[in-house]
Amino acid sequence: MSEPTNKYDYIIVGAGSAGCALAYRLSREASRRVLLLEAGGKDSFPAIHIPLGFAFMMKNPKVNWCYETEPEPNMHNRRIAFPRGKVLGGCSCINGMVYIRGQKEDYDGWAAMGNEGWSYDEVLPYFKRSEHKVEGPNEYHGYGGPLWVEQIALDEKLELADMFVQAAVQTGLPYNEDFNGSSQEGAGDYQLNIRRGKRQSAARTFLEACKQRPNLTIVTGALTEKVLLQENRATGVQYRVEDKKGNATSVQALAANEVILCSGVINSPQLLELSGIGQREHLESLGIKVVKDLPGVGENLQDHLTINVQQGVEGVNTFYQETRPLAMLGNLAKYFTRGKGLLAHPAAQVGVFFRTDDQAKTPNAQIHFAPAASEQDRKGNMKTSPGTTATVCNLQPESRGSVHIRSTDPTEAPAIRANYLDTERDRNVMIGALRRVREIFRAPALAHRLSKEFLPGDSVQSDADLLSYIRAEAESVYHPVGTCKMGNDDMSVVDARLRVHGIEGLRVADASIMPVITAGNTHAPAVMIAEKCADMLLQDAGLKVTLPTELAESAPQDPVTTPIKAVATNN
Repeated sequence: MSEPTNKYDYIIVGAGSAGCALAYRLSREASRRVLLLEAGGKDSFPAIHIPLGFAFMMKNPKVNWCYETEPEPNMHNRRIAFPRGKVLGGCSCINGMVYIRGQKEDYDGWAAMGNEGWSYDEVLPYFKRSEHKVEGPNEYHGYGGPLWVEQIALDEKLELADMFVQAAVQTGLPYNEDFNGSSQEGAGDYQLNIRRGKRQSAARTFLEACKQRPNLTIVTGALTEKVLLQENRATGVQYRVEDKKGNATSVQALAANEVILCSGVINSPQLLELSGIGQREHLESLGIKVVKDLPGVGENLQDHLTINVQQGVEGVNTFYQETRPLAMLGNLAKYFTRGKGLLAHPAAQVGVFFRTDDQAKTPNAQIHFAPAASEQDRKGNMKTSPGTTATVCNLQPESRGSVHIRSTDPTEAPAIRANYLDTERDRNVMIGALRRVREIFRAPALAHRLSKEFLPGDSVQSDADLLSYIRAEAESVYHPVGTCKMGNDDMSVVDARLRVHGIEGLRVADASIMPVITAGNTHAPAVMIAEKCADMLLQDAGLKVTLPTELAESAPQDPVTTPIKAVATNN
């Protein structure tokens, strides 16, 4: 192990959605030296930048940790895939590019738990500060921030997407032109992190705008092994790098101010436990010296469980037709010449937020719709088919799981227990959500186009049969949160300023701090958390911070057309 030679003001561990945004914001303060560590590599894998390329990264270890759960007891003991980004940009490099903030009630609920400063009115300015909404600013949206947000162009949508929205409205749901506006409920187009046919990951937006700053150092291929602690204070980190021959060397970097974990819902609690912060009994059983007994570390895992309805259709274009040889050649030409066509599509063009029953005070289910489907042939192989898929998830799960290390080896994946479908309420919501998707498909706008239902199939009708199908086929929609919960109770890990309880100079700023999961995709909330954390860090360092609420509503915050240019010192 080399002697500590690297000294910084702030060390950020993890260059995902939150880590990139935090590095961008902190390094704007020229007097502060910032180190950003990422265990994965650079975002040079070609499929990252092609929107439809997400389909090829769900099981690719070059950019993905490829985690999976322990056998899930309520899901026929299946192991459920838990993909997490292992690359500059993190999960924003492998996600579906759907930009959803959640509901007002989510954040007001956090504040009601005693988390001062986290109400909707208090976090909205941070969402707006990071955002560049192409259609322009308004009460709910910002303009001029680094994060590109736009809706899919009308000429790029397949007709089937609009038909699905019309069908949802015919079932009694409102049309919603802005899921991130005054209300989330209804059917409409998703807002997306795609610009001119290219994925706008956190690396592409935040790091491209700041990586040349001389006070920012970015190190990839750096697996953080532990946080360095002295008398309950974080003083730096120890991380591992490998040379071209695969020989590993441990390096120490020191933080004059603070260490911030942005490693995500799996790796942030893992790193805390490796550093001696967590459940005393568990750490002692692994021979780890307990620095701080925090029983909430790794607990409170929440995720959105999703189930597919695949419906055959006739007489309308789907990805099946678009991927036939001649059509695919046309799509390739269209994409590489104009950034348009099939390859420029997100995971879902349109969606629906609805309530499954009268118990839900706000929408508790979300549909991601794609004009694509597949089915098994007689040999069990998957093949594309002329159909469409609506996958629906439970937005407000009651079930709680955990993430805990198995050993002191930082390269060993932690044990993940999602504990899906652990409550009757969760099971009923999934059944009700599945029934509502079928109702939408049967609405007049779509009914005349339907052929057979591929999944779950016409024979699956009773609640018992539907639940059996869900247990056998449901998957994660890849929104896990909550394992370093924010709060002031015995099971919380960080306080409302994201400081780890009982440890000075150490914070967590990623989706793991959510006490309760937000209603929808989690990239946008992770960015907001980082934006808010940056101001907290600078305030606590005694620096003057211009809060988003103090800025003119119409003024661009960080013009995307004028990136900062300086001498490069990043690795």
